[in-house]
Amino acid sequence: MPDSKPARWAGRALSGLVIVFLMLDGAIKLVPWPVVTETLERMGYGSSESLARSLGAITIICTVLYAIPRTSILGAILLTGYLGGAMASHVRIDSPLFTHTLFGLYIGLMLWCGLWLRVRRVRALIPFRR
Repeated sequence: MPDSKPARWAGRALSGLVIVFLMLDGAIKLVPWPVVTETLERMGYGSSESLARSLGAITIICTVLYAIPRTSILGAILLTGYLGGAMASHVRIDSPLFTHTLFGLYIGLMLWCGLWLRVRRVRALIPFRR
């Protein structure tokens, strides 16, 4: 794919959606709202506010790394691992497949598609051939 302005803007838009969502997700874990601790409890991790805050901090730090152009690839790799862990947790408790378990996959695909569209080095690493 050539390095076009529309592709870069589409990548920025996709990445922006991911960044906003993950920053909000991290922020509600920092508070932590009761829905966060209740969800942790349902997932078998206990209703620990310190765990919720730790997960929130990790989410925000990794998302900030993803948002900074120089560290965006590192941030994407770290967020991929984080989202994979969330998916594994949902598999463990037999959450609904398409709405809960695969949600991390949806965010991860948006994350990497946005990065692929906006960063030439990623397109060189992951070439789609005709």
